[in-house]
Amino acid sequence: MNIEQAKCIPLSSILEKINCYPVKYSDKDAWYLSPRRIEKTASFQVCYKTNRWHDWGDGVHGDGIDLVRFHLNQSGVNDTVADALRWLGNMIGASTHIAFVPYDVAGSTETDKTLVLKSVTAIKHQALVQYLEKRGIDVALAKRHLKQVYVSNKKTGKCFYALGLRNEENGYEIRNPYFKGCVRKKYITFVRGTKPKSNDIHLFEGMMDYLTYISIKKTHEHDVIILNSLACLNYATAYIKGYGYRMAATWFDNDLSGQKATEAMAAFFKTEEDLTHKPMNKTYSGHEDFNAWHMHNLNLVV
Repeated sequence: MNIEQAKCIPLSSILEKINCYPVKYSDKDAWYLSPRRIEKTASFQVCYKTNRWHDWGDGVHGDGIDLVRFHLNQSGVNDTVADALRWLGNMIGASTHIAFVPYDVAGSTETDKTLVLKSVTAIKHQALVQYLEKRGIDVALAKRHLKQVYVSNKKTGKCFYALGLRNEENGYEIRNPYFKGCVRKKYITFVRGTKPKSNDIHLFEGMMDYLTYISIKKTHEHDVIILNSLACLNYATAYIKGYGYRMAATWFDNDLSGQKATEAMAAFFKTEEDLTHKPMNKTYSGHEDFNAWHMHNLNLVV
């Protein structure tokens, strides 16, 4: 267990090991009775976004290693950083869970029950074809990965056509010029590369960035994960852990959430033996994402 691995472990997992559980929680944080002293009102805050804690009772704050060192000290044993790392390795092990997902901007994986999938067919609707062309996407290649979906909205009673990318939970990420969402459960999409037992894995935030990649490369030799939302970042680790990849490329957006996601994955990749991380966002520096850069180069405007 090294420091990078330790910092990937969610504080909630560490607190559970010392029999400390949240009294209340939200999408952004959780509150505990402080493990550092006896109290009746929860004052120990854990922030999901930063994976750090703040004890408002005395103003002390820190990370998981700091918390474990305090616990070891209270237990009357050695409490160096090395001791804390050893304790974490024994009690928890290297975690595959990413602690730094920017929850406040990542979105949700909850199912939108207002949308109902009516049909799934090959792409034929001309408006959808034109939408792909306006985004600089090779339509023939896109048709190998996307479907035309017909969706109804139970709230409005209206139906619409959209492009659909199937995920690994049999849901569909859907997109048209006017709507972006998901039918059924939101989850990642895994695309096996044409090269057997690829050494490389590429991670994209959304379908348009992946479609941009194959439109430029005209192939997809290597394995690919399309997150469909940064809220799905943790699901991706199970497809990478222990597989033996040698290079992982991240194609995330050039914004705060994309930066946080890149940092989170960089920390996770360090827990994998001989796995090199290659952030690709400098390729499209100055643009929001890979597809925006591609459209700019083609003088396209949606």
